Formats: sequence, C-alpha cells, structure tokens
Amino acid sequence: MKYLSFIVIILFALVILSCRNDSTEPSKPNIIYILADDLGYGELGCYGQEKIETPAIDKLAESGIIFTQHYSGSPVCAPSRCVLLTGKHSGHAFIRGNHEWSERGNVWDYREMIRNPGLEGQYPMPETTVTIGKLLQAAGYKTAIVGKWGLGAPGSSGIPNKQGFDFFFGYNCQRQAHTYNPVHLWKNTERVLTGNDTIPPHTGLPEGADPYDESGYRDFWLDVYSPDLMFEEITNFIRENKDKPFFLYWATPIPHLALQAPPEWVDYYVEKFGDEEPYTGNAGYFPQRYPHAAYAGMVSYLDEQVGLLIQELKDLGIYDNTLVIFTSDNGPSYTGGTDSPWFNSAGPFSEDAGRVKGRVYEGGIRVPMIASWPGKVRPGSVTDHISAFWDVLPTVAAISGAEVPDDIDGISFLPVLTGKDEQEEHDYLYWEFPAYQGQQAVRMGKWKALRKNIFNGNMEIELYNLETDPAESDNIAADYPGIVAGMDSIMKAAHVPAELDRFKIKALGDR
Repeated sequence: MKYLSFIVIILFALVILSCRNDSTEPSKPNIIYILADDLGYGELGCYGQEKIETPAIDKLAESGIIFTQHYSGSPVCAPSRCVLLTGKHSGHAFIRGNHEWSERGNVWDYREMIRNPGLEGQYPMPETTVTIGKLLQAAGYKTAIVGKWGLGAPGSSGIPNKQGFDFFFGYNCQRQAHTYNPVHLWKNTERVLTGNDTIPPHTGLPEGADPYDESGYRDFWLDVYSPDLMFEEITNFIRENKDKPFFLYWATPIPHLALQAPPEWVDYYVEKFGDEEPYTGNAGYFPQRYPHAAYAGMVSYLDEQVGLLIQELKDLGIYDNTLVIFTSDNGPSYTGGTDSPWFNSAGPFSEDAGRVKGRVYEGGIRVPMIASWPGKVRPGSVTDHISAFWDVLPTVAAISGAEVPDDIDGISFLPVLTGKDEQEEHDYLYWEFPAYQGQQAVRMGKWKALRKNIFNGNMEIELYNLETDPAESDNIAADYPGIVAGMDSIMKAAHVPAELDRFKIKALGDR
C-alpha cells in the first residue's frame, strides 16, 4: 500500500510539473507575413503618405519596428516571391523574371484559360526547391498561403501544396489576377467558382461610351470581390490552427492593377479628393471613372483588413505570441491608370516610369517593411539596417527552430527585431533582372551601382551615393573609378548562369 501511495504521489507531481511547464513555456510563435502587391515605399502613412489613409498599418508600426532600408527580391512579382521563399538572391534563384510559359499556347487569352487550366500559371519551381514553407512544416508548423502565387501552374511541380504549404487559396496565375472579380480561384488543387461572369482583363470602355458617365463602368465591378473571399479563408485558417504554431503567407493582390475597389471606399475618396479625370483603359487593365479614388480605396481596404486580422488575433488570445510582418513585393506601378507622382508613391525616390516597378532603381526595389511582435519588438522602433527578401528565410528559421540551408544568401535580422545579440551585416546586396533590356544592381553601404540596357550592349555602370542622393539623380561613376571597379567585380561574382534559357544574360557569360 505504501508503495502504491508513493507511485500515486510521483505521478501527481509529474502532472503538476507538466502543467507548470505548459503555462510558463509558450509554444513556438505564429508567423504572419503580409505581402502587398506593387505597394510603393511612400504609400503608407507611417512612411510619409499624405493622401491615402492607413490607420491600421500605421498602428502596427507604432506597436513594432519600421525598416527604412528594406529591399524586395526583384522589381516584379514572380522572381521577388521566389527570392522570398528560397532565401536566394536573383543571381542564384531559379525564377529570375516573370515567365508566362507561352510555349503552352495562347496564355494571355483569359476565356481560353478558363476553359483550359493547362494555360494558367507561370513556369514552375522544381519540386525539390527548399522553401520557407517546407522548412516550417518540418519544424512543426501548419502552413498556408492565401492570395497570389505565380510560381507554378496548376498540376505542375510548383504549386503551393508541393512547395511546403498545407493550404492554398487564391490565384495560382498572375495573369488571372488582373481582375479582382475572377470567374474562379483555387483551393489547394481544385478550382472554386466565384459566381462572377467576368469580362476579360484589359477590356476597354465600349466604343462611343461617354467616359464621364459612371453607368459605362458597371461591367468592371461585380459583387464577388476576391480579397473578400481570401480574408474569409485567412480567418478560417487562423481559427482552425490557433492552438498550434502556424505560418500564414498572405500574398494579397492589392494594390496591383486593375483599379477595382469596393464602391464604399471609392465614394469615400471621391468625397475627399473631389472630381477627377477618368481613366479610359488606354494604358491597359480596366477603365475607371475615378482612378485616384479607386487606387486609394484599394490601399485603405487592405488597411481595414489588416486591422481586422489584428483584432482576430487578439480575440483568439494569440496576438502576444504572433510575429506580424508587412511589406511589398516591389515598387509602385506606372501604368493602367495609376498615378505615382500624384500620390508620391515612391516617397523620396524617383517616380519616373523608368525608375519604379520593373527597374532596379530604388523606386523599384526599396519597399516598406514593418514588424510587430508583442514583448519581443520594442514599440515605435525604427531601424536603418540594410536587409532584403532573402533575409526572411533565415530570420523565420531562427525564430521557429527550423534548419537553415547552407546555400542561401540571406542573413537573419532577428537581432534587429529583438534588440538582442549583435546584428550581422551584408557585405553587399545584389539583384539581376533579365527583362526590361536586362539589369543588374548592387547595394554596398551608402553606395548603389546599377547597370541597365544590357541586352542593348550597354555594360556601363552608374554609381550613386544614397546618403546624399536617394533619388539617384546624380551619377558619380566618373568620380569614383575604384568603387565602380569593385562593383563590377561583385556583379560578376554574384551571378551564376540561370538554369532556364529565358533568364540567361549572354553579356554576363551565360550560354
């Protein structure tokens, strides 16, 4: 009997100890990475925006840290996302540009894509690619992507469910995302019909229509708005996984064109901005009676969703154990009815068409980044640490305990977030982009070097001092030949020939 009592006491003590450990040792933190699409450096209130209202994101910044020198992986969608997910800069990444995989047929025919899913999507990453999703799955996380993918067509090796994500909902294909009222979206490997009967993207106003008559724009707004559907799935995923660590990659299509915002937000900004000239669709995408109001409305709608997300985390009691990062995949657009100069979308950087999205100037690759993590990140912080998308993978790995691959280019910025330990710095950051006539860029301390029009035979390097010239208006290459020579050496060393012919740059020695 005494022996039995002793056993009972030991078991009781173990139970108490177990409960104490559960209450004193929090689970691995949840991680939410919000990626806006074509949102400029200057389009948030906390980064100086004066026309577009973003109170929820500004509040997120107040609760955490603002990065003033954070860079995207590339100046356009797909390669930037590949860099983000793999931790490899664009001189080493598999996907280095937008590859619409046109060998399959007429991939730009929207109606034909609806009939034939084999025409959807972009060229796929190999199934063996090591991604953030796969690393976090191995570390015990449930993983999801909701939004826009762009790294592998349906049925290919590149779909999200083969790249480390337990759940996917949204656009598989970037071209399909040129309308916010799609006929279908994807839920894992199945198409989900939305109920919309959408006119094809890039359809203009009917011939003879009065561009000042709002009734002529009715076909370009339908009731089922894809970001609404996406946010429902985000909420469901968080609720279903609130008791276990999760990673949510929210790749919202906002504010990428076309200009389609909820009517209540358009009305709000029409009242704020007043009447304006319509956009008739002459530069692509859909026409819009109130282009400024619609663009601002899209950003404010996203801001509203971010606020709802934060409140959901608080309601579920998991806010304090969740790291939220907000950023953008590249700089602002210059076509389709957007008006970057009017909004000062690029902030302190040049907003010329040749200096924003699609270009490796600061306006094309410098992006806002905010990180909030209660109890870990000091509220109201600002950092000038120079970082880029390829740093996200090692940072997430350091937070989650996931294994870090040996062949990545990134450096964890966790010390910047927590204020603990010394932060390792990059010797340089490197970009290459085999489109828009071919480009390369290097950031090294205060210096920024870039080469453009490579496909046209140009190998001259431009050089800028970003401390004194953030707009890159004064090319001082002739004054610093030694630095230019060093930048040229970096451009050669950082480039590995692309595996896909589409991304090869022959002037750099690719064959």
